[in-house]
Amino acid sequence: MWNELRPAVVMVIAFTILTGLAYPLAMTGIAQVIFPWQANGSLVERDGKVIGSALIGQVFADDKYFHGRPSATTDTDPNDATKTVPASYNAQNSSGSNLGPTSKALVARVKEDVDKLKAESGKPIPVDLVTTSASGLDPEITPAAAAFQIPRVAKARNMAESILADLVAQHIQGRTLGVLGEPRVNVLALNLALDALAAK
Repeated sequence: MWNELRPAVVMVIAFTILTGLAYPLAMTGIAQVIFPWQANGSLVERDGKVIGSALIGQVFADDKYFHGRPSATTDTDPNDATKTVPASYNAQNSSGSNLGPTSKALVARVKEDVDKLKAESGKPIPVDLVTTSASGLDPEITPAAAAFQIPRVAKARNMAESILADLVAQHIQGRTLGVLGEPRVNVLALNLALDALAAK
C-alpha cells in the first residue's frame, strides 16, 4: 500500500515546498529588487515619517484640503462586536456598501452630500464626490472633482484660484499606457504639494 501512496505524498510535499515556499519567496525577492516602492505598499513619507500610501485614500475633512471620494468601509463596533460602524478608508475591510438605488440610507447619504456640495458651489457636482468606489479605498478623484473644490480651498487658504488650478493640472495622471482607466488626481499627493506650496 505504501508503494501506491508514496508518489502522492512525495508530490504533496514537493508542491507544498515549491508553491508554498519557494515560489512566494522568489516573487517577493524579485519584487523587492525590481519594484521596491510598490512591493512595500507604495508608502508616502514626509520628514522621514510614513504618512500614508499612494494606493489608499485618507480622510481630509478640513476646508483647506482637497477631499477624496466618500468611502463605505466599516469596522467592528467597539461597543458591540456583532455590529459594524463606518470607518472611512479601512484597508482591513475593503468593500463597497452594497446599498442599491432603492436604499433609503444610500439616498439620504447622497442627498446630504449633494446639499453640502451645492452650498459650496453652484457648479455641476462631479459624481465621484458623492459616490463610493467598489473598494472603498480609492485614493484618487477625477480632475473635474479636484477643479470643483478649488474655490473652497482657495478661500480657506486665502490663495488665488489660478495657483490652485495650476497645481491640480500638474497632478493629473493620464491613462495607464495611454489607454487604460481615466485621467485622475491622487488626493494625498495633491494635498502634500498644497502644503508645500503654502509653506513657501
